[in-house]
Amino acid sequence: MLRVTRRTGGVRAKICGLRTTADVTATADAGAAYMGLVFFPKSPRNVDPATARDLALAAPPGLAKVALVVDPEDALLDALEAVPLDMIQLHGRETPERVAAIRARTGLPVMKAVGVRDAGDLAALDTYADVADQLLVDAKPPEGAVLPGGNGIGFDWNLIAGRNWTLPWMLAGGLTPENVAEAVRLTGARQVDVSSGVESAPGVKDAAKIAAFCAALAD
Repeated sequence: MLRVTRRTGGVRAKICGLRTTADVTATADAGAAYMGLVFFPKSPRNVDPATARDLALAAPPGLAKVALVVDPEDALLDALEAVPLDMIQLHGRETPERVAAIRARTGLPVMKAVGVRDAGDLAALDTYADVADQLLVDAKPPEGAVLPGGNGIGFDWNLIAGRNWTLPWMLAGGLTPENVAEAVRLTGARQVDVSSGVESAPGVKDAAKIAAFCAALAD
């Protein structure tokens, strides 16, 4: 069973797209609850399973290791068995049936990302709530975007203000140290996810920004 013990204030933070042991140290020192490892070759944050294993082993107890995958083939899921992971994050167009199959195959909790642009996108959250262990409420990528997430764009937080689901959920999309406290205030999110918002360049994490992001949640 996944046990997440670290938190910043009353809100858990996930720092996604870590690529170096320094990233892991900065994430842990800031008090984040989750670290995200990206397995998507088109992303500047992509890591291979061998590197991911080293990064996961560098994580202190209580920092949950999450693998972000996009419409993964079974071969990738099998390769990730070498990485000591706590959760799989599905960030593609996986059907509810595929989500359930991946959950069964890996034996790990699954977080399903759902892109939101307008009210018409919210129904999918209820659909995936039936098969996932957590939801990631993210901004829908622009048309033609290469990346399904990590684009640094947000959505209208008022769309989900006051909403609750029957399982834990996490807010993502365009979050930064400067706006995350307001995002939490408006949405009631108890978990937040950031990637590009704590970088100095695509794929390059900034330890000071990671610290500032988590500190903003403690205020």
